[in-house]
Amino acid sequence: MGKSERNRELNARARIAELQARQRRAEQRRRLVLVLGSVLVVVAVVAAILVIRSFQTPAKQAASTHGGLPAKVISDVLNVPPSTLSTVGTSGLPPVTGLPIRTISDPALAAVNGKPEMLYIGAEFCPYCAAMRWSMAVALSRFGSFGTIKGIHSSSTDVYPNTATLTFYRQKYSSPYLTFTPVENETITHGPLQPTTSQQQAVWVKYDSQGGGTGYPFIYFGGKVIITGPLYDPGVLKGLSWSQIASQLGDPSSIVAKNVLGAANYITASICKMTNNTPSSVCSAAPIPATEAKI
Repeated sequence: MGKSERNRELNARARIAELQARQRRAEQRRRLVLVLGSVLVVVAVVAAILVIRSFQTPAKQAASTHGGLPAKVISDVLNVPPSTLSTVGTSGLPPVTGLPIRTISDPALAAVNGKPEMLYIGAEFCPYCAAMRWSMAVALSRFGSFGTIKGIHSSSTDVYPNTATLTFYRQKYSSPYLTFTPVENETITHGPLQPTTSQQQAVWVKYDSQGGGTGYPFIYFGGKVIITGPLYDPGVLKGLSWSQIASQLGDPSSIVAKNVLGAANYITASICKMTNNTPSSVCSAAPIPATEAKI
């Protein structure tokens, strides 16, 4: 092989080597692009998930603040058997003389839309209101029907912190026998929520001025009866969920039923006083006549 031929062969090999090197570099660049593309896709997906969650979080927090309760909880609260209420009676509570309930004679808020009015003034932070709302719901369910009932917890910084309860904020209720007017005056963080009317404020101050100020809860039964505090100790609900509280209402031997339903019987008797004992199916059923006689 001559010198010129060897040079051509070497040149050919060099070109082939250079071409192969270029191909390898191109393949490396292609793979790098694929890897970077995959990384970018993953980053984009993660970013999208984080954005979606950032929008979902407030909704979840709002639901936990005023959350719809499970159907089973609502059913257990609004459908306590009359036989269970009769069995419980009021024996689980202190004597009526030691309770913040008494009869009055005052026509100030006697009727709304031709029906006697039950006025409730409370606050969402209030643990004593938290206890009484369970009893009010049980009692009122015997006279009418509720709209959607929502659940909250009382304040985490007050006594009996984080008591599971209901809220009557913007609560709908219909009954042929009475008008229920709930006023949740303050939020869980003590901010203003629902103001009282001048007439409601006047009645509240008249019957519930304690040390120069009004207190929660305040319940006014058509000028016939007032309740100016809890009828039982909220401590019996300590650490219990909505489901645990509601499920125990069906067991008359449970401490929850004895307190919640005992208070519900007093509230039922108070409603019967202002409705002239109608309907008789409720107001003549045990233990309501005997309970009404105690007030």
